[in-house]
Amino acid sequence: MPAMSLPPALLLLGPTASGKTACALALARALPVEIVSVDSALVYRGMDIGTAKPSAAERACCPHHLIDILSPEESYSAARFCDDARRLMGEITARGHIPLLTGGTMLYFKALREGLSALPSADAALRADIERRARTAGWPALHAELARLDPKAAARLAPNDAQRIQRALEIVLIAGQPLAQLQARHETPRATHRFIPLALVPSARSELHARIAARFDQMLAAGLLDELAALRRRYRLDPELPSMRAVGYRQAWAYLDGALDAASLREQGIAATRQLAKRQSTWLRQFRERWPDMIEIDCLRADAADAIRAATLARVNASTARES
Repeated sequence: MPAMSLPPALLLLGPTASGKTACALALARALPVEIVSVDSALVYRGMDIGTAKPSAAERACCPHHLIDILSPEESYSAARFCDDARRLMGEITARGHIPLLTGGTMLYFKALREGLSALPSADAALRADIERRARTAGWPALHAELARLDPKAAARLAPNDAQRIQRALEIVLIAGQPLAQLQARHETPRATHRFIPLALVPSARSELHARIAARFDQMLAAGLLDELAALRRRYRLDPELPSMRAVGYRQAWAYLDGALDAASLREQGIAATRQLAKRQSTWLRQFRERWPDMIEIDCLRADAADAIRAATLARVNASTARES
């Protein structure tokens, strides 16, 4: 089917603290959208403050999907996201609405639009062994092992990036091949929708950093530590779970265990969030090169939500006019 005859699906991307929620709600007031979260942390129940999860009032504005679907004891993946998102997109379109996929997990966007690489599935026994060795020798030692087996993959990772080191080691040990070779082999997904990508991009990094600091302070004031303490009482959690590796929760865990004081909690939480925003911005630059149809709006504009709405309406209306 020609791309222009496919139903539209909006992709709203941006780094953390760029105002994605406000822009998504502005679109919901102008178009019959249903929002699909593209966030690897919003899937977890009870993780509300540290993920800046949309409030009940915000979610009442229009249907939201892929929020609060898992216990923080569980894991989620890009492959599972793609299955869930494609199913939801079909259901939303069948209801006469427009899917609006928004969030900050850039890998999920890439997987949805470009397909997944032929990577091996997780191996629970091997993963447990890697974690055991990391507890004994430390993640820098595992990073050095990865550097021997897959130098290119190791070069892209910090020595303490536990989650990514673990997965990269798991892949090379199972497949016996470097990650880059496996990533080169993937199937492009069958197109079911016409994607309209929208990116919120900050014009001044310093101002985004100020937003990040203010938002982390708000999370602490709103009870992030109490939220995590309640989660630890309710569930069987450990700091190596994907949910607890999320920015903010990782630092809060260290504080509750006595490894950080209040000042260090704030400093490290803000620094980690800035690093997350930097990685997200790197993804956006790559998407700009591969997705020439991407609409970019400065998220620091006072009228950013209005600008996103106007640009989206123009693109959707232009597509509709061409179809007719």
